[in-house]
Amino acid sequence: MKTLIKKVRTSSRTSISILGALAIGATSLLGVQQATALTNAAPAAPTGVVSHPGAGGIVVRWNPVTATPAVTSYIVSAGAGSCPIEIPASTANLVATLPVLATQTSIQPYVQAVSNYGFSPKGLAPQIYTGTALASIPATAGVKAVQLLELSDFHGAIEATSTQIGAATYKTAWDKDRAANPATFALSAGDNIGAAPPISAFFDEMSTIKSLNAMGLDASTFGNHEHDKDMTALSKIIGASTFKWVVSNYSSLYPIKGGDNQAVSFTVLDKGGFKLGIVGMNVEETPIVTKPGNLDYVDANGVKKTITISTGIKEMNAGIVAAKAAGADIVIALLHNGFIDYNASDASSPAEGPLLFISQQLKGAAVVFGGHTHIQYASVAPRGLSKPVGTLVGQVVNAGTSYNRVQVCINSATKKVIGSSLELVTKSDVAKLTPDSTTAALVADYKSKLGAAVDVKIGQVSALFPNGNYLGAGLKIQRQKETELGDYLADAMRIRYKTDFAITNGGGIRDSLPASGYPPVNTSYIRPKVFNAPDTSVAGPFDITYGDALAVLPFGNYAVVTTLTGADIWKALENGARGYANGDGWFPQISGLRFTFDPTHTAGSLVTAVTKTDGTPIAKDDKVYTITTNDYMLYGGDGYTMFNPTKGSIRDLLVDVLADSLKADLSVGKVTKLPALDGRITRVGA
Repeated sequence: MKTLIKKVRTSSRTSISILGALAIGATSLLGVQQATALTNAAPAAPTGVVSHPGAGGIVVRWNPVTATPAVTSYIVSAGAGSCPIEIPASTANLVATLPVLATQTSIQPYVQAVSNYGFSPKGLAPQIYTGTALASIPATAGVKAVQLLELSDFHGAIEATSTQIGAATYKTAWDKDRAANPATFALSAGDNIGAAPPISAFFDEMSTIKSLNAMGLDASTFGNHEHDKDMTALSKIIGASTFKWVVSNYSSLYPIKGGDNQAVSFTVLDKGGFKLGIVGMNVEETPIVTKPGNLDYVDANGVKKTITISTGIKEMNAGIVAAKAAGADIVIALLHNGFIDYNASDASSPAEGPLLFISQQLKGAAVVFGGHTHIQYASVAPRGLSKPVGTLVGQVVNAGTSYNRVQVCINSATKKVIGSSLELVTKSDVAKLTPDSTTAALVADYKSKLGAAVDVKIGQVSALFPNGNYLGAGLKIQRQKETELGDYLADAMRIRYKTDFAITNGGGIRDSLPASGYPPVNTSYIRPKVFNAPDTSVAGPFDITYGDALAVLPFGNYAVVTTLTGADIWKALENGARGYANGDGWFPQISGLRFTFDPTHTAGSLVTAVTKTDGTPIAKDDKVYTITTNDYMLYGGDGYTMFNPTKGSIRDLLVDVLADSLKADLSVGKVTKLPALDGRITRVGA
């Protein structure tokens, strides 16, 4: 492997700089609507776990675990409300004394082995301490515990679905967790909004902000999707938030405010007598992958400026120092940077990605939470750099399918971490909880209003138009190849405006058709039961609503008619083809032309042929062609700088282009057929 700086695309408007090892030819689909949890090479659960009361707590013993990659440490914990400790794997005699807190009413110790690929399942001790037994064990002096509840890339997933927990159940689950420890903080690593289902996007994301308020979120950093709209829209979001917004790597926070809520570079929150310092960091490339102008503002002197975003490590370290100086017991870092597993099939390959690289550079962060890549990860960074214990690093998948529940135990006098534990709480773990009625009513009210506006049938399709949610299972990826939905949308754009060609970024297509992210209010509509794999349990045709169209195209982009020369068309397709290897969102979906690319070629020469549909070559010359695209690309989004914004004519909402095409078939009683792929995009070697 070769160490290098690599650009990786992770959502329709998101890329990140990472320092890591990249296997030549490795590919990865990132930014998917749902990603499978990482299980590669996690250690087996420790065996022989036993416990008994002892001086200073509960004494726990267990057998060593052999694994590849090697176990680096063991975590001894008792779950929510406990005070875990970390033991090096190199310890000769595997025995530890688990502290007992005065607030604990039941304790069943467990041990987990940790490698750089994650936590093992729990090795439970058979002994359970409650009532009289627990009363006989004195509370451990000199320790303090904090509980952290963390999610990321929520993307407006306030509604409970077959995969999403839903805001109302989050509220119940988090309140139950808070009961175990009053020093509990709920946190987010960004992308709370944007690329969201209609129940959020249709209401300018306010339904999500109000839901997060109801859930009791305490603080969040920014993700790139918080900037999908301009500063005026963001100010409304900030003003409606009852939680703190924290980001350390912005050149200015002056414009990021609303009402009495002002974004800060660090904060210290106090709950249950525990002072938690928080710093935050957004991905550096946010200005590149958001619409130009969205980071512009006018300063106090009336001067127009633009927020710049730094690499952030220096600023994060400064924030950690400042938070500690302000009295924080510990400081945690919220990063909108993620884990990337380039070689999931190789059990011995190292864990990689910006989350891990940045974690190693932060000085004094007790816990680091990541996001952005939509991949579950949890581990404890190896001890070193004079650290007595490793740094807990955790990340959840997106779309409200789970959350991290973390316990951190510190020495009260020195404020040094003794140990940290992490539990991934999934939808199945909270399935039996009763959703909070007030939060459920809030979501239901938005659902009712949404249904009245968009639960309108606009068409029927012969089969599911798949979205690139998953690799495998025969489904197509609009970030790596021609797809049925990509063909249909691009054709609709070209035909509506009678242009020579059409091109749209694959990452802007966010759902299947029908959409998994839009459960209709009208339950009589015929829908698939499964959206992420072929399903024969429900026969088509399937009913399509306007809500489905909004889920497919949630960004509010407009169709644009413009011109490009033959030379610029080659440049545009070259820009798109460079996104192939990592499933980048700028990979194009096209109409009216064909192109061939070879991913083994060097950047700048990936595209080897471009023709019209009839095979007529398109030369790299000054001949001008008409083209339909979207306003995001017109203004240079996703690196499409060959477009000239002054030559673009803004037309209709892109979602209406899609909807009207479906309506046209419905109006004459026609079922829209799943398009047959016609080879308009060809990869050499496929």
